[in-house]
Amino acid sequence: MSALERKLYQLIISRLDGDKIHNAQYRDKIFDLVKKCIGGFIIFGGEKDEIREFISGLQSAAGIPLFIASDIERGAGQQFRNATYFPFQMALAAAIDKNRPEDILLLDIVIQAITYEAIDIGINMPLIPVMDINQNPDNPIICTRAFSDNPKTTAWFGSHYIKFLEDLGLISCPKHFPGHGDTAVDSHISLPVINKSKDDLMKTDLMPFIRAIEAGASSIMIGHLQIPALDSKPASLSKKIITDLLKKDFGFSGLIITDALNMSALKDFGDVPAECIKAGVDILLHPVDADVTVKELLSAIGSKEISEDQIDGALERIIKAKERFSNIKKPDVNYKAHALISEQVSEMSITLVRSKPDILPLSNDKDANIVFAGDSEIYKSSILKNHFNPELQTHNSDLLIVAIFTSVAAWKGSSGISDEEKNRINALIRNSKKSIVISFGSPYVLRHFKEADMLIAAYEPSEQAQAAVIKCISGEIDFSGKLPVKIY
Repeated sequence: MSALERKLYQLIISRLDGDKIHNAQYRDKIFDLVKKCIGGFIIFGGEKDEIREFISGLQSAAGIPLFIASDIERGAGQQFRNATYFPFQMALAAAIDKNRPEDILLLDIVIQAITYEAIDIGINMPLIPVMDINQNPDNPIICTRAFSDNPKTTAWFGSHYIKFLEDLGLISCPKHFPGHGDTAVDSHISLPVINKSKDDLMKTDLMPFIRAIEAGASSIMIGHLQIPALDSKPASLSKKIITDLLKKDFGFSGLIITDALNMSALKDFGDVPAECIKAGVDILLHPVDADVTVKELLSAIGSKEISEDQIDGALERIIKAKERFSNIKKPDVNYKAHALISEQVSEMSITLVRSKPDILPLSNDKDANIVFAGDSEIYKSSILKNHFNPELQTHNSDLLIVAIFTSVAAWKGSSGISDEEKNRINALIRNSKKSIVISFGSPYVLRHFKEADMLIAAYEPSEQAQAAVIKCISGEIDFSGKLPVKIY
């Protein structure tokens, strides 16, 4: 293998499926990429102790330290079994009052817990925080992954994450520049177009990224987004957006990483890896096939589409970033304590959006009938079924509870519910004496049920969030969350 090929592999972060590492053939394939000098891996799934051991083996085999990246917006438990799952960023913003010192301390404890677990498992490049401002209520892919619809709130929370991660030697990665929050399309499926003026973008979407740079972010992820006011090309292929705006205008000198290249947003564009490098990207994340990507880059160098100097510049920034990894110190990690912290945040996040008197607390769970809506795959095993009368039970109570389960996930295309379900729920509300609508997921779905007596936002469909809502409804704990977005 030529020296040039080894350089090109260094510019790639390839996919690693944690649940496939027991397969000898798969392991050989991964170690073969390490021999070729791959830049690193983005890890999905697996059991934390097994992943830790496997990463350690990969790092020992690597001549240059590997980037070990992972989407852990909700903590390592989002990807790895037996690690801690924390609430979504929007739930955290609902729970934490930035004017209360004790809340800021709790936020720091949460970020420390997420960081310590990342280090313990071997992740040195957590792909966090999400710095998008969720301005579109029907955003199918950001939604509750965002802290807020407010630029200042988003910048404040995101900067806390960045400082913590960077101080402990990790590479933070605010995403998705120049801002994925005002889209109605999932970029996994097709290319979102954002029709805003540059002035508007500067006041809203771009502001948190400027603050992220000031906070010391050492990498930034570029979204697959088309923003005509900035360039006709998608952001991840745009020299105007990456080199001129991010590097020159904003003064960012750290690593620039693409969003995953296996996404369908760029399917209509040719020679994507070379176009990314030409635009000013350093790291190509998650191409479908690393070997094919290297061949494409070699061909682009051969045809003078990109120069070896551009490759060397990216490589220099990569090596410089990796030198910091020697400063990472292994922490003592208390996973049991982290689980309790996560539970506390979940309980603090539950938000009473609207209420009429004399409905709560429920003295007896069986005083209410419950109806489920949204994603049946999620609610079929809901713990709420043990607490309330199901919809079809003959005993009719005076109180109807509607539990709506939605999720934000890649390739799904929606974070809300259908018009048919909205109509069904509104009919049930009109036919009941008293009604409570709870959103376990997008708080925006609550805007469709203005006739309900009570609206509750729980931000996610986790069992932990459901348990927290039960405590709030029974009066065991107070509703203390504050809505971080406008839903009307």
